[in-house]
Amino acid sequence: MDLDAFRWLLSDDGLRLLDRATHAWADAGGDPVRAAAAVRRLEPDPDRAAVALTQADLRLRAVTKFGEDASRMFFTPDALEQSTRTRVADHRAARLAAAGPSNVLDLGCGIGGDLVAFARAGLTAAGVDLDPVRVEVARANLAALGLGGATQVADGTTLDLAAFDVVFADPARRGARGRVFDVDGWTPSWTFIASLLERAAVVKVAPGIPHDLVPDGVEAEWVSESGDVKEAVLWSSYLATCRRRATVIGESGLASLTEEDDPHDGRPRPVRELGEFLYEPDGAVIRAGLVTAVAAGVDGGLVDEHIAYVTSEASFRTPFARGYQVLETLPYREKPLKAALRERGIGRLTIKKRGVDVIPEQLRKRLDLRGEQEGTVVMTRVAGVGTALLVRPF
Repeated sequence: MDLDAFRWLLSDDGLRLLDRATHAWADAGGDPVRAAAAVRRLEPDPDRAAVALTQADLRLRAVTKFGEDASRMFFTPDALEQSTRTRVADHRAARLAAAGPSNVLDLGCGIGGDLVAFARAGLTAAGVDLDPVRVEVARANLAALGLGGATQVADGTTLDLAAFDVVFADPARRGARGRVFDVDGWTPSWTFIASLLERAAVVKVAPGIPHDLVPDGVEAEWVSESGDVKEAVLWSSYLATCRRRATVIGESGLASLTEEDDPHDGRPRPVRELGEFLYEPDGAVIRAGLVTAVAAGVDGGLVDEHIAYVTSEASFRTPFARGYQVLETLPYREKPLKAALRERGIGRLTIKKRGVDVIPEQLRKRLDLRGEQEGTVVMTRVAGVGTALLVRPF
């Protein structure tokens, strides 16, 4: 989509066609051929019809990230893929607003998802991006949602940032061949990001960022939503409240864990014998290195010094881990494991694994189970020994 095509889409004629394209998608049950035929009957210009159809499709795909707002917003395919989910962006914006700044500059604002969150949190938000289409889309999204804010085409690395209370950056981590895992390949560069962190700044980075790369005095926060780790965020010393934080966003709300909740921080990791209950820490907890904080919270220890499973004799419900009751220990080797599962009538099997060379999909196929019962098996190491545990989620 080029700039002229998007600007036409914002016209009265374009918005009417977009509305009809959205209904065509629904009437066609998502069939692109039928939807395209319906739209082409209304708009003979193939380029305009394609722009409206693409936008209708993107809005439907965006619902999982943006909820009800998606039906009023505008997107580009790559920017939608890279954008932050609303609940994650809202958490970050609320935390930033609580620190008391009056304004924030978003360097590389994309389609404006974070600008929306900042504006809703009460901040005066401005965004810049090198891509003119994304800047126009971000401006349209703020207007569509009735929010204030400004966007401009600019290279954020060349701006004088002194006028802004806080700077937010989300470096591009994709290249022509896909995701870029080396920070030296990010845009803007890690050198520029590190310089930002010397002032009041917030930087969204990949969850896999090494702990030793985080500058001194900077807080690293790992955020998960519904069990999936979405991002890591670096809060400069002006905004940091700890060194490491795991934030878990679930259906019932939000909870955070820091190194201050971990009595074992900096001490040997507690390992204990397998108890009646097993806990699988959330991915954000694991990334933040706070598994032993979960162990302390459930009055337990690790099953193995190098494995992120916690065991306890007590049953706890915690937002930071999924809990299981250990029913029995099964044979670890494949052939006797298959026999044990068949003996118990298990046909539908969930396989969870950690610290062992097992590919659940392939193992499930080889086990070839056909019983009527449903079961969950955890394949891991307990005190260094490969172990299979039949468990029940609670």
